[in-house]
Amino acid sequence: MPRHLLMRLEAPLMAFGGETIDNYGVIRDFPALSMVTGLLANALGYRREESEWHDRLQARLLVGARLDRDVQRLTDFQTAQLGKDDKGWTTWGFAEGRRGDSYKSPHLRYRDYHASLNVLVALRLEPAAEFPTLDDLAQALDHPARPLFIGRKTCLPSRRVFAGWHEAENVLAALQTAQLPGKTRYLRVQWPEGEGILAGDRPLDLCDERNWRSGVHGGWRPVREGSFVLPGSPT
Repeated sequence: MPRHLLMRLEAPLMAFGGETIDNYGVIRDFPALSMVTGLLANALGYRREESEWHDRLQARLLVGARLDRDVQRLTDFQTAQLGKDDKGWTTWGFAEGRRGDSYKSPHLRYRDYHASLNVLVALRLEPAAEFPTLDDLAQALDHPARPLFIGRKTCLPSRRVFAGWHEAENVLAALQTAQLPGKTRYLRVQWPEGEGILAGDRPLDLCDERNWRSGVHGGWRPVREGSFVLPGSPT
């Protein structure tokens, strides 16, 4: 039976980014494939310009997610006076400068966040024997090359991200049986097409893959989304 790597995404604030329009950054309920790819690549120490490694990792990933806590959103209004000589913190451990001129007026933007969300991610790699393997990913998550964040650099995990292993027939089965919470009845899940079927689920096409060379999202990935009742819950 296939082995799946589990990740626990939990933080005071996190962001599963969707389409950004002008200065408004929206989020989705479930983590994008590109976000999971970026998190793992960051743990492995991949550099942004190593786009072929990112693309290959993304192409091998089969990822599903389960919401173990109800979605609560908040919108942060951000304003900053930016000068051409200003510097900012990065995950590389040193300050990074800006390119371009100063803003003559404050830079305004809106950013959505998930508040106190708790998400279980189940994933595996195909082909399994190619580097990096699931064991390599687990090692990197526990000893990351750079600090990990969940969607945005300010969203630091509040607990260990690697959450163990689970053997299951497919991604959906892993989400239905691994580390079930005890204080809820219905659990929402999203998983790749071909990795199980749930009564009453619905097929969706997501634009959540990234071309890592150009930095642009494109194409459509088929997934399924639904919910199930926890065993022992009253009907």
